[in-house]
Amino acid sequence: MSGLTFRLKAAPPWRLDMSPLTPDRLSGIEARAISKIALLSGNKRIPAGDLFEIAPGDPADIRILDSSDKLDFIGRDMRGGRLTVEGDAGVYCGLNLGGGELIVRGNVGDYAAAGMSGGRFEASGNVGGHFGGALPGDMRGMSGGTAIVHGRSGQRLGDRMRRGTIIVEGDVGAYAASRMIAGTIIALGSAAGSYPGFGMKRGTLILRGEVERELPTFADCGRHDLAFLNLLLLQLRSISSRLDQFAAQPKIVHRRVGDQASGGKGEILAWRE
Repeated sequence: MSGLTFRLKAAPPWRLDMSPLTPDRLSGIEARAISKIALLSGNKRIPAGDLFEIAPGDPADIRILDSSDKLDFIGRDMRGGRLTVEGDAGVYCGLNLGGGELIVRGNVGDYAAAGMSGGRFEASGNVGGHFGGALPGDMRGMSGGTAIVHGRSGQRLGDRMRRGTIIVEGDVGAYAASRMIAGTIIALGSAAGSYPGFGMKRGTLILRGEVERELPTFADCGRHDLAFLNLLLLQLRSISSRLDQFAAQPKIVHRRVGDQASGGKGEILAWRE
């Protein structure tokens, strides 16, 4: 049985809340009932059938075709199944993702994978700020799962991150791993924005590229051949083709520890040739 498909008829005039359309919420619901599900757009509730051409199928495998960056909250609170977005996605994509697989074949807006606790998130394009981070006022960012970004990321990547793994194949913005508590972030691009690790408590940030401006509150621990990197890369094998390309290279890193202004014991590992 093929998957349940939603093809967007036209970009909505206002932003559209897509959170009701997840494998969890649509399980056991007939196609006719799905077309009547109201989606919030501005101050109006619009039936899904008015916005999408809906092809019946298995709700455990949902596809959104001809997507738009006005589609917000895609995959919110998702706990299982697969949701594939063909095109761009709006803000809060994968908010509180707890399981399953969310794939976006395009660019993604701010706060994607915020509060993520499990599952797998993959974006083929660029992502906005606060990817895998915390919502304003929240004390907890990403706490589990694996996220892969094949493009660039905005500022404050992994803000308040507590657990899990983020791999960004392109450049990262300013304040990457800000206020990080635990977890692993790997940035494989040629450049990183200013002040990575700001307010960092614990965790690991691995950078391949040059940093625009470093914090003076990180202690220089010199160059090391860290055995744990071999184990980490073995665990992450086949998740990112770009990471696999670097895996055969020597694991000599320049290690800095901080943010000591926050009493932190996190580490930034500069992994360069």
